[in-house]
Amino acid sequence: MIEINDVSKTYENGTRALQHVDLVIDDGEFVFFMGKSGSGKSTLLRLLLKEIDASDGDIVVNDYTLSDMPRSYVPKYRRRLGVVFQDFRLLPDRTVYENVAFAQRVIGKSTREIKESVPEVLRRVGLSSKYKSFPNQLSGGEKQRVAIARAIINKPDILLCDEPTGNLDETTAKEIMKLLDEINSQGTTVIVITHSREIVNSMDKRVITLEKGVVRSDVQHRTGI
Repeated sequence: MIEINDVSKTYENGTRALQHVDLVIDDGEFVFFMGKSGSGKSTLLRLLLKEIDASDGDIVVNDYTLSDMPRSYVPKYRRRLGVVFQDFRLLPDRTVYENVAFAQRVIGKSTREIKESVPEVLRRVGLSSKYKSFPNQLSGGEKQRVAIARAIINKPDILLCDEPTGNLDETTAKEIMKLLDEINSQGTTVIVITHSREIVNSMDKRVITLEKGVVRSDVQHRTGI
């Protein structure tokens, strides 16, 4: 569970990115965060990743209060999170297999464990036949599938997606959202930051809208409404 309790964030330059945000996201939810540039979406993501700290209030993730978390514990905390970015952030000189395996190597998984888990996760995202390919040999949708595979290989509790369809065409974007929906159906909490009303309208999910750092609406969207 994620609890955001009266959280505000003001940067050193005086920008008030978030103001008195109160939210609860239950385990296993799929939630969209929407809002224009400067609405506070990215700040919220950075707070959840413990890249920055709130100016006021508390964020509690799975019983851990982030403001009280020692810096030495942050890497362990982040292992429970998966992150997907708009620009994929793949290692260009490594194959699909190696990009996904890298996420396990950094946490000390054995070669045997990696050989078992990487093919399975590539199958889940529909890239079994591409395991020897390099990023420059992939389409945008395939690159995002690799990024998703890398994000879920360590079975995170929460998957954070920052504009995951921003660089994709409409058809590919829908395929990626279907994949995220499937991951969510298996118990992973999924949080998607997006500006795409089309994507939101195509799915029956909770939608939280931010405007100038304030939560303007929090509704369970209904497809077609």
